[in-house]
Parts: sequence; C-alpha cells; structure tokens
Amino acid sequence: MKFLFLLLTVLSVSCNSAQNSVTKTPKSTMTRVDYANTITASDLKKHLYIYAGDEMRGRMTGTKGQKLAVEYLRNFYQDHNIPSPIEENNYFQKVPKEYFGRKNVELDSENVLAFIKGSEKPEEIVILSAHLDHVGTDDQGNIFNGADDDGSGTVAMLEMAEAFQKAVEDGNGPKRSILFLHVTGEEIGLYGSKYYTENPIFPLENTVVNLNTDMIGRIDPNKADNPEYIYLIGSDKLSQELHDVSEAVNKEYVNLELDYTFNDENDPNRFYYRSDHYNFAKNNVPVIFYFNGVHEDYHKMTDTPDKIEYELMAKRTQLIFQTAWEIANREGRITADKK
Repeated sequence: MKFLFLLLTVLSVSCNSAQNSVTKTPKSTMTRVDYANTITASDLKKHLYIYAGDEMRGRMTGTKGQKLAVEYLRNFYQDHNIPSPIEENNYFQKVPKEYFGRKNVELDSENVLAFIKGSEKPEEIVILSAHLDHVGTDDQGNIFNGADDDGSGTVAMLEMAEAFQKAVEDGNGPKRSILFLHVTGEEIGLYGSKYYTENPIFPLENTVVNLNTDMIGRIDPNKADNPEYIYLIGSDKLSQELHDVSEAVNKEYVNLELDYTFNDENDPNRFYYRSDHYNFAKNNVPVIFYFNGVHEDYHKMTDTPDKIEYELMAKRTQLIFQTAWEIANREGRITADKK
C-alpha cells in the first residue's frame, strides 16, 4: 500500500508538471528587429492602393469617402484583434460637425483609436498618430487621392500596430501602453488632434510622447541624390532626452539620415506648427514629426499610390516602430525637460 501511494504521488506530480509545461507559453525568441522586419513594402503597398484609391473619394472630412476610410481602419483593427480603448467594437471618437466651425463639414466626423495595453506600466501612454483625411474632390469631380498626404502615414500606422500585436501574441508586448490615433480634420485645421487633446481618452499628463507620421512615402527633389533620409521636426523642442533616444535608435537599427532642416526656429515653412503633433506639443507632450518634405504632387490629383517609394517607406516606418519600441520598453519615462 505504501509503495502504491508513493507511485500515485509520483504520477500525480509528473502529470501536473507536464500540464504546466503545456499551458505555460514561453516567450518567443523573436527580437525587436524581427518584429520591425514584419513591416514590408508589399504590405504597405497593398493597404495604400486601397486606402488612397478612387473609392475613398479623397477622404475629405465629413464626407462619405471619409466614412469608407474610417471603416477600413476599424475593420483592420478588428481583424487583427487589436482592441478599442473606448468600448468594445467602437473604435470611433465622434467629432461633431459643429466643432469644425465654418468649414462646411457635411457630416459628423471621427477619430479612429486602437490600443495595446502595456504589460508593466499600462498607465503610461505612447501615442502614434497620423491624419486619416485628405482634401477630397474638386468642382469637376476630380479625386485628390492623397497617397503620400497622409495615406502613407496612415498605412504605416497599421503596419506598426500589426507588428506590436504580433509581439503581444508572442508574450513580448510593450511595457507601456500604445495608442494608435488616426485623426480627422487635419487638412482643414488640425481639428481631430485638437479634439483629442481637449477630450483625451487617457490623461495628457500620462502621455509619454507623440510620434506623428505625416507624409513618408516620397522623396524631396532636394534630396534626390541622397534618398535614404527622413526629416525630423520637434524632437528636441521639449525633450533633449527624446532627441537623444531617437538618434541612438536610428544609429543602432536603421541608419537613415536624420535631417533637421525644417526643425529650425527660422524655417519659413513653419512645418512644426502644421501637423497634428503640434496640439500635443502645446500641452507639453514631447513630440517627433516624421516627414519626407513636399514634392511636385503635394495637394494635387497626381499624389497617387504609384508614385510612392515603398521600400524607402518601409525603412522609415521601421525607424518609427523601433523608436516607439524603445520608448515603450525602456526603464525610465521620457520627460519634457524644456519649455
């Protein structure tokens, strides 16, 4: 009997150990580089030919074309099991048409939000943003597709979200939370980002940084001889630490030329004030604006998906992803150390 009792005890322990080894999922051996490499030119191209296609009718704020655009974004996040921070299956932060003042917006509009909760510091939020709208059509019905502006930033966000979600599923999710924020109304006055900062889903004091992507698919004619670049704007305006982290990440993982031409306080273009990051900067949130510069198709009917440099766009997107990864996982929080 004593022998039988011991035998049953050993078998029980062995079975429990085997069960634990099955149910406990070990972390994947994939690295941050592996996740970054899931961002590909072919996937970006697949999304952009739809998102900046004629069916979207130029995505003017408050139009049926813009509604198709936000449905595409919502469907993507649902299909990839990336939840909404608002409520289940509702990824839209409504922006009433009255909010746009005298801009003659036909319908209420919406920001689109998706969310990955941090594993260790979920209350600290890294916001990745891009504007989902463009300028619509003209009086003759010609469509302004806005492939670069800002279809490129929009689909880059989708690819980054998918890469982060893959990390989550592998047990390698970010320590801090990440909010994917697609804002409306940029072309008519930065309205969507303004609305979010006035009605934040998460307290702005908990927002660590805003990495804003607006036009990353083309090459500035002035950079034709050196296309492996990206313009960075605002990285050192509020936080020297953010600037230093950005530089170090690029040197370690991507090695693009980081060009600060438009970061100059005396830049006559004043790009720092002209995209959605600015509404976060006004609230003392450190920002980086990623930008390829203007080109001959800027705000013209010819800003179409066939003009995009997809391999270069993938590399730029990987830089933004790697920067977000670093900020979301580093021990200390990026802080605003300037005013």
